[in-house]
Amino acid sequence: MTDVRIVELGPADRALVVGAPDLFDAPPTEAFTDHFLTAPGHHLLMALRGDTAIGFVTGVETTHPDKGTEMFLYELSVGEDDRRQGTGTALVRALARVAVDRGCNGMWVGTEPDNEAAIATYRAAGAQLPEPCVTLTWTFPDLGLSGGG
Repeated sequence: MTDVRIVELGPADRALVVGAPDLFDAPPTEAFTDHFLTAPGHHLLMALRGDTAIGFVTGVETTHPDKGTEMFLYELSVGEDDRRQGTGTALVRALARVAVDRGCNGMWVGTEPDNEAAIATYRAAGAQLPEPCVTLTWTFPDLGLSGGG
């Protein structure tokens, strides 16, 4: 992990994101990447070994009238060859530092109850296990609704 650096990306870093498709669930598009990297309160931190992306974490600041602003850890990914070396934990801690610096009251993430690797990573980065919850999702095309890109 000593040769890995973590950087927060900005609007000029589209090529770095689009150039690391294996780290994402689907290849990032230029339009979605540009939108994310320019949206206020959106954060993408990337772990780099030299010029090669080996992992990332994304966070989105959410503000609620009775809770103030919290950081939602949206996604964490580390390339298969670089797992179990502390990169994921370092990324989560770096996002937590961004959250503190931005004045967030806390940070939260959801994951599957059987995702032992994710839970271990988040706990190693200082997270506590809250009460169990159920996550429900909407897929708009399946409902006959369309969304903007």
